[in-house]
Order: sequence, then structure tokens, then C-alpha cells
Amino acid sequence: MKFSKYGQQFTTTSAISQLMDDLGDALKSPTPVNMLGGGNPARIDKVNEAFFQVYKSLETGGINGDAIESIGNYSNPQGDSGFINALVEFFNGHYDWNLTTENIVLTNGSQNAFFYLFNLFGGAFEDEHGNISDKSILLPLAPEYIGYSDVQIDGEHFISIKPEIEEVEHDGDSGFFKYAVDFDALENLPALKNGKVGAICCSRPTNPTGNVLTDDEMAHLAQIAKQYDVPLIIDNAYGEPFPNIIYPDVNLNWDSNTILCFSLSKIGLPGARTGIIIAAPEVVKTVSAMNAVVNLAPTRFGAAIATPLLEDDRLKQLCDETIQPFYARKAKKAIKHIKEEMGDYPVLIHKPEGAIFLWVWFKDLPISTTELYDRLKQKNTLIIPSEHFYPGLDTSDYPHAFECIRMSIAASDETLESGIKVIGEVVRELYDSK
Repeated sequence: MKFSKYGQQFTTTSAISQLMDDLGDALKSPTPVNMLGGGNPARIDKVNEAFFQVYKSLETGGINGDAIESIGNYSNPQGDSGFINALVEFFNGHYDWNLTTENIVLTNGSQNAFFYLFNLFGGAFEDEHGNISDKSILLPLAPEYIGYSDVQIDGEHFISIKPEIEEVEHDGDSGFFKYAVDFDALENLPALKNGKVGAICCSRPTNPTGNVLTDDEMAHLAQIAKQYDVPLIIDNAYGEPFPNIIYPDVNLNWDSNTILCFSLSKIGLPGARTGIIIAAPEVVKTVSAMNAVVNLAPTRFGAAIATPLLEDDRLKQLCDETIQPFYARKAKKAIKHIKEEMGDYPVLIHKPEGAIFLWVWFKDLPISTTELYDRLKQKNTLIIPSEHFYPGLDTSDYPHAFECIRMSIAASDETLESGIKVIGEVVRELYDSK
């Protein structure tokens, strides 16, 4: 069979498909695997109990109740109206943004949302004179999320900026570093000045690094986006208010030039595939139309679980009092194990500011972390090598892009300790053999 140009993108292994295949194989493996490579959230008993209580309450109406309603009928293409109403009340109550239902649209997860948004603002544009130009999505700080890389329909339309890197302390301890946006490089970017950028996008906290852009950095990005009349897209999959896996005291802002993206995945509902976009009404209408074509309508089961938890603020309480402290403790444990295993080697950890990962830098490692990935995989330990997290950046002369790994901290304490022990053994051997 002959595939279209678009279809041919999927005949070769992409970073995200390889990741999902390896994770799936690990789950089916008869041998225990140290699963430190995925993005699946941890199963937290108190959170799961809250979901289960809502689930049981949906059954009370029998065959005519909310449970059957949530799976037995489509919503409109914008998404479940009850959930959208609850979101409007929630965000206006906590942030005073004066949203209406015209500002919110649901999608089948964040990945679905970014497929829409990146194809809406990146690719071929036609002006009023019929002239065609090509515009890219600007990622102001790479590394960035692996799942962005392959979502655009026609080719690769990303431009990324290398970060500034500063070695810092964390909790009074050395051995950490932090990324910052290189605004000199960003503001002098020819593509930005020449109208070749269709949108600016960043995740906060950043997947894969756990970096949190400061309020000043966010304000500067918003100013640049307005200056060049492009939207600022912010991926809040790990940010406030839910799941709120973010540790610095920062502010979340929204205006009509900002597109905020949220998800129910990291609160513990990844299988429900529920994404949330807050944007200007014209964006909401367009994404709703895309929903109608691609999905008919977004899934409703996640909305059915989350709506009552939003309405009485239990969701925010769970995020603030259970989910955030859970991951803070996990990060502290993982750092302790890394320091024990590799503290005498040139191994640095990105300052943990949020998300469910640690980003570990092996300075001057004798092999790439893709090769390290293969060696660890042979020892039943999965991580994600860094080179896949630089969409739109030529990394051929950038060794740093091949010296880091993303490590999930959502695994059990036993798996975390076991996996880091294996990583330590392999990495020490590599450094000692130099």
C-alpha cells in the first residue's frame, strides 16, 4: 500500500511511539522492570478513594443515572456542559478571570489538544493576497516535552532555543543546576522578526526537567507574544491548580492572548483522556469544530468524575494537601539515592521545582544517554534519554543534549531505589573506564 506524505510519518519509529512501546512491553514482561521511564502518575490511595466515592455516587440513579448518562450519550463538540460550567465557576472563584463557557473547550487529553493547537498555529498560512508562508511553533526553552515532536500534519514546524544553565544549590546542597530562558537569543531570533512564528509554547512545570519558569520569565514571554501578535500557549499538565505538582510560589495568569492547557491525567485519571483548553472564544469555537471532525465529541467519563470534586473544592484540596506533598517526598527520596550512588561523580540534578520527574545530567559521559538507555534496558531498567526532548533544535554540536536522562519518580519506593542502584552501577562503570 502507498501512504500519503502525512501517513509516512508513522511508518518510522518516533520517540513517543518507541517510549509507549517500551512501556507497554515492560508492563507485559514476566521479569520485574524498574519502570522509571513513563509519564504515568502514581496511584495514591487517598486520591483513588475520592475518585471511587464519586464513581459509586454515579451509580445511584441506576440505568437512568449519571454513570449511564456519561457513557451513553455524546456531549456537544465543545465538551460536557456540566463540567465546563464547573470549570468556569472554579477558575473565576480562585483566579477572578471573568471566564464564560465560551472560553473553555475539552479535548481527549492534552496530546489531542496540542495536535489541534500546533496545527492551528503552525504550518502553511495564506494571507489576504493569496501568498503562502510557513510558520513554526517557538519553544523558548529546550528541552521540552517529547510528545510535541510528531503532532504536526505537514513536516516539522518547531524552533527551539537552547537554555542558559546555572549551577545552583537546593536545600543547602550542591550538585544541582537550573535552566533559564535565553532572552537575548529569543528576541534576536530571525524567524520571530520575520513573521515565521505562529505561536510561542512552554510547559510549566516543564516536562522533562521539572523546571518552573519564573513569573518574570512568563511576563516577558507574554510581552513578546503580544508584540508579535501570536498566542502564548502554556502547558499546565503538572501545574496549578491541578495537579499542582509545583513547588515555587508563582502566579498563574490568563488573558485573551494566552491559551492555557490542563489535563486530568496527572491527578490520577490518565485513562479518562480529558484535556482542558482555556482560550479566547474564536480559539474555543475552532477547536470545537476540530473535535467534531476528529472525535465527534470529547469523552465524558473524566468530566463525570471531576465535576463534583470541582464543585465542592475537594479536587483542589486533594492536589494541595495530598498530591503535591506526595511527589515532593518522592523527589527527596530519589535525590538521596542518586547522591548515594553517584555523588562522587560529575552528576548534576536539575533543581526539582515540579512535575513527576527528575532530570539528571551526566557531564562528559563517555557514551550518549541513548546508548545508556539501551544498556539499562538490558538490565530491566527504563529511563528516557535526553536527545528526544529537543524538537526544532539542531543538537549536532550540543553535547549537553546527549548527556541527560528523564527519570520518573512516580514508581514505588522499592522500584525507585532499585532502578537508581542499577543506573549508578552502569554509570560508575562508564566513568571509571574513561
